[in-house]
Amino acid sequence: MRMRINDITLHIEEFGAGRPLLLLHGFTGGAATWARFVDSFALQFRVIAPDLIGHGRSDPPPNAERYLMERCVADLLALLDALQIERVDVLGYSMGGRVALHLAAAARERVGALVLESSSPGIADAAERAARVAADEALAESIERDGLEAFVDRWEHLPLFASQAGLPLDVRARLHAQRLRNDPRGLANSLRGMGAGRQLPLWHQLADLDIPTLLIAGELDAKYRALAGMMMAELPNARMVIVPGTGHAIHLEQPQAFIGNVLEFLGPT
Repeated sequence: MRMRINDITLHIEEFGAGRPLLLLHGFTGGAATWARFVDSFALQFRVIAPDLIGHGRSDPPPNAERYLMERCVADLLALLDALQIERVDVLGYSMGGRVALHLAAAARERVGALVLESSSPGIADAAERAARVAADEALAESIERDGLEAFVDRWEHLPLFASQAGLPLDVRARLHAQRLRNDPRGLANSLRGMGAGRQLPLWHQLADLDIPTLLIAGELDAKYRALAGMMMAELPNARMVIVPGTGHAIHLEQPQAFIGNVLEFLGPT
């Protein structure tokens, strides 16, 4: 369905009934990220899976400032209000995990539990943030200059996703097709407005986030495995799972381990 939220229209998939569960995809993703898990989730939860701003079938506004993390969080809170949801569990992957953390920090009374897959609270070092902003701007310009197909090809060959080379061909083909359904302007502005360098880091707020939190990272994803360990040391009510033989996208590479860990953590409704 499509819903007018603040000044944009978002595409939202909704399934099942029970305790609400908000699913937040990563950069270049969409609600379709979670398609293979919907049947399992919907047995216990009321699942809400939006295409975040600039992704999928949601609007791609021309102004990069509209994509700021604070605006994205405000959109999600307005969406929950429109759906009459007071409290929600939140699962976020990569960029979606950063969004989930910011949502919890901004309105912790609205979040019952967090599941963060290959996620980060942001970049603590100011110089590193500035370098990331510059790199994301260069990447955004390349999307606009070279087109979506060239960007997706480049994106899929990043070292971060090297372990996905072993995925079945049909899984890789579906992922590739889903990425190509994005709007180039939406992806470029997402980098400019909601990139890891642009957001305010949340490291100093983690100690105050007593929300039950599951941190999931892949054994082969050294960067995010280390980040999960650092977050684990700061969060007062967290547990961590490192999935063996898996890279950045656990839900793609080890779907049974992913769904098993998520459902075990969230528990019965």
